[in-house]
Amino acid sequence: MLKMFSTQLSGLFKRLHEKEEEAIEDSSRLLAQAIVSDGKVYIYATNEMAGVIAEATTGMEPMLNTEKWANASLESITSNDRFILFARTNEEEEINTFAKQLYDAQVPFISICSITNPDIESLVDFADVSIDLRLSKGLLPDDEGKRYGYPSLITALFIYHGIKFTTDEILKEYDL
Repeated sequence: MLKMFSTQLSGLFKRLHEKEEEAIEDSSRLLAQAIVSDGKVYIYATNEMAGVIAEATTGMEPMLNTEKWANASLESITSNDRFILFARTNEEEEINTFAKQLYDAQVPFISICSITNPDIESLVDFADVSIDLRLSKGLLPDDEGKRYGYPSLITALFIYHGIKFTTDEILKEYDL
């Protein structure tokens, strides 16, 4: 099973690279704007996606000027600040509500989630840049025809690292 999971995950990473490369670059430019102007990059994540916050803030190679969003009010946000929102899907009410607040406050942000319901108004509609994790079901079939092995956090970390690497390349141009 591990070999099959690894193969499926590798294929997913390849598709994400091909389909989301431009959005990753756009995301990096948006974040680099914040970092070079002494703004903050805040990360807000729901459920298991909070693992990305740990990687981005306390991992071996944290992203510059990045913090977990722990505030209840957007009053402390400046025009130089940016957000990255991570969710399993675009159907999570909590993150959709927060995304609408950011949008109404004209705070630039990136949404990263699987778009499982394109018919609802969600964080992907409000975001300056939206990245689709492209996970609609588990990667492995079971004996009854169902799917399991839903690697939402692994996929989110893959996208996060792509954004971080690209942002770091942009910042090298500014000697930061």
